[in-house]
Amino acid sequence: MTAMAATVVSHNPAHPDEILTETPATGRTGVVAAVDRARSGARSWAEGGAGRRAAALHAAADRVEAAGDELASLVSREVGKPITEARGEVARTVAILRYYAQQPYDPVGSVHEPAAGAGLLFTRRAPYGVAGLITPWNFPLAIPVWKAAPALATGNCVVLKPAEPATACALRLGELFDEVLPRHVLTVVPGGAEEGGALVDSADVVSFTGSTAVGRAVVQAATALGTPVQAEMGGQNAAIVLPDADIGATAAQLAAAIAGYAGQKCTATKRVIAVGDPGPLRDALVAALEALAVGDPDLPTTACGPLISEQARDAVLAAARSGGRVLTGGRALGGDPGWYARPTLVDELPDRHLLATEEVFGPIAAFSSAPDLDAAVARANAVAHGLAASVHTADLDAALRCADRLDTGLVKVNAPTTGVDFHLPFGGEKASSHGPREQGKAALDFYTRTRTVTLLSPV
Repeated sequence: MTAMAATVVSHNPAHPDEILTETPATGRTGVVAAVDRARSGARSWAEGGAGRRAAALHAAADRVEAAGDELASLVSREVGKPITEARGEVARTVAILRYYAQQPYDPVGSVHEPAAGAGLLFTRRAPYGVAGLITPWNFPLAIPVWKAAPALATGNCVVLKPAEPATACALRLGELFDEVLPRHVLTVVPGGAEEGGALVDSADVVSFTGSTAVGRAVVQAATALGTPVQAEMGGQNAAIVLPDADIGATAAQLAAAIAGYAGQKCTATKRVIAVGDPGPLRDALVAALEALAVGDPDLPTTACGPLISEQARDAVLAAARSGGRVLTGGRALGGDPGWYARPTLVDELPDRHLLATEEVFGPIAAFSSAPDLDAAVARANAVAHGLAASVHTADLDAALRCADRLDTGLVKVNAPTTGVDFHLPFGGEKASSHGPREQGKAALDFYTRTRTVTLLSPV
């Protein structure tokens, strides 16, 4: 992806010469105008009633579902997601919309008796007005919708600034929403850093997903303005494998979590920690990674498609060459024009090595061992991020001890670090997240403010 002369261009990472979209960037003035238009209609949207908002979200789900094959193909071509995963993302997007279509009917507060005297004391949630959403390219439908749907359900209007490599997906999603929403209730503003900054400066509530560096800047800018903000900023996710785990099944799960969609998920496994003898797991994991199908994302058998850009592919290869022992991978896929890297596993790394401490967004992970569970948990926690972790064991007590002690927002037991349930809160600890959780009922709280009203009888 490149943006030149105020133009946003996205490419097919499997066939870099293919341009998916070429569209003018919105510009700062354009973003502010979009927010102003949204704000002018926010009261009407909020006061139109729960039934209107619920019906609109149901209708949006119907539109996305009807366009499912088209959208899956677009996701696969624009961001290189294997077609099987792309179809799954479309289905998930529909399910998220249907879930939040029910939420306008939820209670918006509670009623209490005043401490003294006759009357009424109640709380009531109300929308902020305009939600500014800044979203990444790796889930070009699901993440915009899991932010937009609760914002819309609670009566906010939405202005969405997608990542540049996913612009075609966002524009198509916006067209489908335009068919069922009033004008300016949801607006897509293509662009880059300038447009993102303008949206943070002008929206009433901000939700961001992306890199740690950009997320910190978003949080700082929004906080300075007193704007409510949440930010999800990635992870350095560990998988702890105890000796009693099913090694074959665990290796297969870990391989998919490391290299599925070329490792381009914030919940992807980036570190594997074997408790006790590392040999059996190491050998099984190398075999499982080498068995993954790498190549054209249009093929239903493909698990690991291209990286999003040449720079991203080169960063993975550079990390593999920067120290340690490459157990498998560490090289590009020869003879293909796309930006591919083979699934990679590296061991014998120093504790503070890049792969052990920082998220490299690609199909690469660090392998290490620990003498016991306590040491493994300490190693898993010894990083700045804390999004997800997995524990693989037949020992329920050990699994529960890990769940209590891991510094992460998500803990999976005998399941991969990847994958989240959209009806439950999502977010991390430490540098992974800032602000309230996303998804589930927690999102409804984030996109609303609570008023307490005291109503007493006249004297």
